[in-house]
Amino acid sequence: MTTNLNLSTSLGTNATPTTGPTLPSLGIINFQQGGHKFQLCRYAPAEDVAFFVRHYWVVRWDLVGKDPYTQHVIPNPCVNLVVEPERTAIFGPGKEKYGHHLEGQGSVFGVKFKPGGFYPFVQENVSSMLDNPLSIRDVFDTDPRSLEAQVFSHSDDGRNISLVENMIRSKLPAQDDQVTLVNQIVDHVYGQPDITKVDAICEHFQMNIRTLQRLFDQYVGVSPKWVIKIARIQNATETTDGNDTHNWAKLSMDLGYHDQSHFIKDFKSILGQTPEEYVLGKRAK
Repeated sequence: MTTNLNLSTSLGTNATPTTGPTLPSLGIINFQQGGHKFQLCRYAPAEDVAFFVRHYWVVRWDLVGKDPYTQHVIPNPCVNLVVEPERTAIFGPGKEKYGHHLEGQGSVFGVKFKPGGFYPFVQENVSSMLDNPLSIRDVFDTDPRSLEAQVFSHSDDGRNISLVENMIRSKLPAQDDQVTLVNQIVDHVYGQPDITKVDAICEHFQMNIRTLQRLFDQYVGVSPKWVIKIARIQNATETTDGNDTHNWAKLSMDLGYHDQSHFIKDFKSILGQTPEEYVLGKRAK
């Protein structure tokens, strides 16, 4: 697994360049094992675009003569613009894990917008995108097939970033204070593992619960309750992937669950497996 410098590694902020095994998974399940199957690079955006865009990402793989591989990812509260042959589109946050099938040789180029960062481009509730990806033609006046041809005609990430960044810049909206607020809230949730209820967010940010829910429906596309849940499960998988022995009772308590059964239920609702089944499946690979 390799990475590039100038990469973005945290929700809403650009971090110090990170390389090798310390690269955060950001929801990529069993990242260290999967990293032997593909190459992932993340790049920070230009300053004028960084208010809206979290980072650019590129995945490459060469499995010619090898078994295909499906990499699973836990969803996060971000919109992604994905450039992939015949599948280029803008996707809203998902509600459960999803997999990307890798075989032969190929690559995918993506733009991860900050939580709430895509809303100013469309001025429509992001929740409407959950099952309805948008065409880049409708948002950025760009033909998807033409963009694919340009992106996949070479392997120069810098050129592709400039190309896509200029496309985004041509439609760059005014900065919206609500985007800043949304990122403060999401960063707070991910940074405070003891947050288990939406009421705690409301209290910290002195916000009415209905106002918070409307804000997330409009800007993020998923509820604040879902963000709390997904942050805890992402924490659980990263902890599980980094250990050979597992104390589920302790882990559930560390994540703020009052009982282990609730933790297992949430884990299975996102990953489709109990924590024990997840570990057994990982060892079988």
